[in-house]
Amino acid sequence: MADFDTGLQRNQANYAPLTPIDYLQRAASVYGDRLAIVHGPIRQNWAETNRRCKQLAVALRQLGVERNSTVAVLLHNTPAMVEAHFGVPMSGGVLCSLNVRLDTDSLIFCLEHGEAEVLLVDSEFEAHIPQIRRKLPHLVIIQVNDALGPQNIQPFAELDYESFLASAKDLDNWQMPADEWDAIALNYTSGTTGNPKGVVYHHRGAALNAMSNILEWDMAKHPVYMWTLPLFHCNGWCFAWTVAARAGVNVCLRKFDAKVCLDLIRDEKVTHYCAAPVVHSALANAPDDLKKGIDHTVKGLIAGAAPPEAVLASMEKMGFDITHVYGLTEVYGPASVCVEHDSWQDLTIEERARLKSRQGVRYHLQAGLSVKNPSTMDDVKANGEEMGELMFRGNIVMKGYLKNPHATQEAFEGGWFHTGDLGVMHKDGYVQIRDRSKDIIISGGENISSIEVEDVLYKYPGVANCAVVALSDEKWGEIPVAFVELKEGAQIQEDEILDYCRENLARFKVPKKIIFGELQKTATGKIQKYELRKQAQALLASPSK
Repeated sequence: MADFDTGLQRNQANYAPLTPIDYLQRAASVYGDRLAIVHGPIRQNWAETNRRCKQLAVALRQLGVERNSTVAVLLHNTPAMVEAHFGVPMSGGVLCSLNVRLDTDSLIFCLEHGEAEVLLVDSEFEAHIPQIRRKLPHLVIIQVNDALGPQNIQPFAELDYESFLASAKDLDNWQMPADEWDAIALNYTSGTTGNPKGVVYHHRGAALNAMSNILEWDMAKHPVYMWTLPLFHCNGWCFAWTVAARAGVNVCLRKFDAKVCLDLIRDEKVTHYCAAPVVHSALANAPDDLKKGIDHTVKGLIAGAAPPEAVLASMEKMGFDITHVYGLTEVYGPASVCVEHDSWQDLTIEERARLKSRQGVRYHLQAGLSVKNPSTMDDVKANGEEMGELMFRGNIVMKGYLKNPHATQEAFEGGWFHTGDLGVMHKDGYVQIRDRSKDIIISGGENISSIEVEDVLYKYPGVANCAVVALSDEKWGEIPVAFVELKEGAQIQEDEILDYCRENLARFKVPKKIIFGELQKTATGKIQKYELRKQAQALLASPSK
């Protein structure tokens, strides 16, 4: 047997830690004069972007930021946010991107728990600063005055972003990670019950998920990527790093607006974007005159909830090529993809949409995706019927939860990451979510999948968005209640929808009540079911008997 170890050790010549920082360096070196960022009047190339990221890294190091220092940002999808995704890790620090919709107390919790030393904050969020200062007097706050943000805002911090960048002295004073297992980012979960958990990413996972994004999308060089997805959400599913790897264009967007997005798609020739189903639905349901002039291929990733077949079908009719991916904060955003097959093109749009609504198979660089019985850790039968919990393992799984070893151990029980999503494995190896474990409605001993009911509702003409939640009931334990948001101009009566549901669902699955109105959504476009549960309880205080 040959000895393949002695004298064949890892060294500087044959090994370098994986990191997405390297993607920026290559883009600047090879494609320095190509456009990197578009934002209103700003058109910035990759060489300029690299220089600004170096300035940010150096300025942070001059403040004392080093390995494992937490640098938090409270920013929209602006140039500064893109730059922070490179400049912060280039300083050795760990990027903590905060949800812009959090209240002040929640922001303070994240800043304290993550031991943030620096906070970059958009001037729009000035109102949070006095309370943050009182609670965290040693936090260094840097004010970012965005070109398309509020104007004429008085200074509320000792430092402003542009002056801070200009203060950088030695632009070689930045670093690559010594170890690819070093933390690159800290992302807080939504915290719908109790305090949010701090999910820690490493450089290796960030680099590999960025590469997997390219592979799953067959992304060619120089894509034009529109930031409909918040960069604070799983670091924009790692696409800040993905776009750099392909030397593409970041089309920045402070807030989602269907008209603005369609204008950008037309004017900037946007080729790619990612979003939750409600965002895709808003684009599909926009007036036809807003879509005029868009005659190039546009690719979209859809995730955040199981996409309704009706939404997928409407996007395809619009000419957009939509791919369904699935993941969670703990797996760097998307870690599985519904890979399409050539044979699907022979199917009707509706049949194709049904197949595309599945969560699919593992990402190229994720080691495993399975559906298991969480008690025994046995695989469920691949029959599309036996339910289990979706689980991941491999390179694109978090380091763990910051300062929470018990939750980390629980999440990794049995050598797999437990998602909390319930689903089935089909005979072709594709997984499909039936529901979140907390969203299964148990009525009279029968399990009702809210997703199944929602899929039926979405197909009814005039329905723009919907959500089905459980309401406590003395007789049945729980009953399904549906919230329905109508398309502009649509007029639908409750009895019409209920009759339709009775024709398409088992009797016990039919919602007991339809509540019309705009659905509350998170900053990432997810429908806030926990808020809808509270709303249903308040509106229907006298449950049915």
